[in-house]
Amino acid sequence: MKKDLRMKILSWALVAALALGTGYFLWSGRAGGVQTLAAARFPEETVVIDAGHGGEDGGAVSISGVPESGINLAVALRLDQLFGLYGVRTEVLRTEDVSLHDSGAATMRERKVSDIHNRVERINAIENATLISIHQNTYPTAKYHGAQVFYSNGELSMALAQLTQETLRLSLDPDNNRVSTKIPDTVYLMNHISCRAILVECGFLSNPEEDQLLQSKGYQTKLATALCGAYLRFQDLYTKGELPNEGESSVFLYPMRE
Repeated sequence: MKKDLRMKILSWALVAALALGTGYFLWSGRAGGVQTLAAARFPEETVVIDAGHGGEDGGAVSISGVPESGINLAVALRLDQLFGLYGVRTEVLRTEDVSLHDSGAATMRERKVSDIHNRVERINAIENATLISIHQNTYPTAKYHGAQVFYSNGELSMALAQLTQETLRLSLDPDNNRVSTKIPDTVYLMNHISCRAILVECGFLSNPEEDQLLQSKGYQTKLATALCGAYLRFQDLYTKGELPNEGESSVFLYPMRE
């Protein structure tokens, strides 16, 4: 059973990757008016894609001096394009390297607070939403690497987080033993929304090898493909009623690893 589930997940990612080879990314992206290439999939659902930070708030800075905000945006736009290929409705919170603060916010602190409050308001205004928030990690030393998925709202989001973590491991980094984890209470956005929500730390900008990967267009596309494949597989299981019940271990591939 585990082998079958592994192959199903990888098949979603493979189909998405093959789609990229058709030249789909020659298009400018749905945010610029590109048509959807498939009939609406999960028409009652909307995936909210949040590229973390933006504008003067660059977020974490890599050891090569690159802020995470641009990397977050690159992955987010690729993910939006892939969802468009599958007819998934999306809402992209930002499509440029800008902050989403109110015009009246005067100081940088006020702008950051306004930005995060506006994101929360936009997310909560969307019915039947699933949030995928994209970020990059960092640490004082270079020893850590690997993506990690965080989630909020408990059982509503846990299954998607587990499946996304496992898909990232299988498709990008087989030695990554990180597990999906409940988001800390200190992360304002994730703790003030009511929908299904995951936050993906795609890797460590403090690790030289991973820093270079995260800046490469090819790896950004692989990340987007894995996130797209995980969501499609999650919705497939959800519509079939095959998600684990509350209190059960994940049935996707492997039990949660320490």
